Amino acid sequence: MDGNGRWAQRRGLPRSLGHRKGVKALHNTVAACSDLGIEYLTTYTFSTENWQRPGREVKSLMSLMARSMDNERPGLMKNNVQVRTIGRSSDLPDAVRKKLARLIEDTSRNTGLVFTLAISYGGRAEITDACRKAIVEGVSPRSEEDFGRLLYDHSLPDPDLLIRTGGDARISNFLLWQLAYAELYFTDTLWPDFSRKELEVALEEFHRRQRKFGRI
Repeated sequence: MDGNGRWAQRRGLPRSLGHRKGVKALHNTVAACSDLGIEYLTTYTFSTENWQRPGREVKSLMSLMARSMDNERPGLMKNNVQVRTIGRSSDLPDAVRKKLARLIEDTSRNTGLVFTLAISYGGRAEITDACRKAIVEGVSPRSEEDFGRLLYDHSLPDPDLLIRTGGDARISNFLLWQLAYAELYFTDTLWPDFSRKELEVALEEFHRRQRKFGRI
């Protein structure tokens, strides 16, 4: 979900307002995915690298995250959305971690869209943590399936489609293991301007592609 800061700067606004607008775009995207019958949505909410941003911006993002979890809870419950998380949640401030844990618990029995927040997440970090977990548990993965069970949430299927907004054509350390055969879709649209229409365009492009998975 790239482009919040640039969206604000182009309008002479504080970056924080871009992030707030980005939350609204996320709200609309979750609603659209639920309405369209999409079963899984994972969003790159805050990366391990994002901790290197100025302290004031990080603090603002954490506060916005905490408020959004409270504000979005009623709608998520109404729309039967189940919330999960992947990443190093222990890095989060106590207040954010507690609100996230409560949101996950409150929505755990919902049976609709599985909405996963990648927070303090990095693809390399996930693979490193999986290797560390194998060492601690004394296991030796003998297959890709064995290794996959060591990842943050092995019950999540590999993504079919990656959508990146903001004009950059890279995956930026997101789901490095899981994206092996995902279709990639890049758009110049900044995240705050991402709409259901743009989502449907991406889905139409996805359905036009022929997926071979290495086969003929």
